[in-house]
Amino acid sequence: MDLTTRYLGLDLRTPIVASASPLNGHVDSALQVEAAGAAAIVMPSLFEEEIVHEEVELTRALEAGSEHFAEALDYFPDVDDAYMTTTDRYLATLESLAARCEVPVIASLNATSPGGWTWHASLLERAGAAALELNLYHLAADPTLDATAMEHRDLQIVEAVRTAVSIPVAVKLSPHYSAMANFAARVVDAGADGLVLFNRFYQPDLDLESLEVVNRVELSHPGEMRLPLRWMAILRPQLGPDVSLALTTGVHSGTDVVKALMSGADVAMLTSALLRNGASHLRTVESQLVAWLEDHEYESTDQLRGSATTATSGDAAAFERTNYVQVLHSWAAPHHLTPSSPSS
Repeated sequence: MDLTTRYLGLDLRTPIVASASPLNGHVDSALQVEAAGAAAIVMPSLFEEEIVHEEVELTRALEAGSEHFAEALDYFPDVDDAYMTTTDRYLATLESLAARCEVPVIASLNATSPGGWTWHASLLERAGAAALELNLYHLAADPTLDATAMEHRDLQIVEAVRTAVSIPVAVKLSPHYSAMANFAARVVDAGADGLVLFNRFYQPDLDLESLEVVNRVELSHPGEMRLPLRWMAILRPQLGPDVSLALTTGVHSGTDVVKALMSGADVAMLTSALLRNGASHLRTVESQLVAWLEDHEYESTDQLRGSATTATSGDAAAFERTNYVQVLHSWAAPHHLTPSSPSS
């Protein structure tokens, strides 16, 4: 069975990729992920906010009391050499993984300023990243910015990073752009080599006792795969075979990988399934994928890929329209809720 695939110009053993997660942020656990069968590893995002916050706190700590004792700063002449910043730690991990992993290591970046995107992208390339995933994670919560302004800002980011690095660049999108098909094509025109569908937003909760906002991490479930699956099937024929496409969110099993490939994805990315079941779950997913392909007499993943897009589906509208009425009518009530016939 030929499982080989190509993503962002990288030759991969299988289409199963370990997407950004805490497992991939430490050398030991990332090597376990590779050993379990990941065809590529995406590191967790390097967030500019964390870098800036750390730098501000360090500066505040070093300058504490200096307005009264200016000579106090002389006691820290080598602090830059001794202090490991968030960026330093990330780059050190990336360098180690790039040197020790046989599979491609993809760095992930989420910045807030134009300079932050390009500067850190260059650092990640020099540290050995095989490719770069730009994580465009934000909410359009500013009422003074319309959709055009928001999209223009994101496109400028893609263009700037594409100019700053020579390695392949994938853009991880949210599903909330007002005209997704149009924006996806413009991201590619701006220089992206591929797209990752989709970013998963983590919603805060409210604690009714403390009356505080609580951050809760809830792992995905397979049902969440339907949204990226639908858009993958729509975008693949529109963007063509030269654009790399990755499907993420809700991928938990080998049959989920099959669905991703059928919809046109080059690779399927897993996070929650590995956090829930451990890195060894990758072996199970690959075995399930192989079993399905053999049972259905496929010889390769390439033979399967794109077989259920809007270009090949007998009912393309099933992907393109909401099917609101049809879905509602398809629901079957449980027996105890079914109205009984009146007695004669």
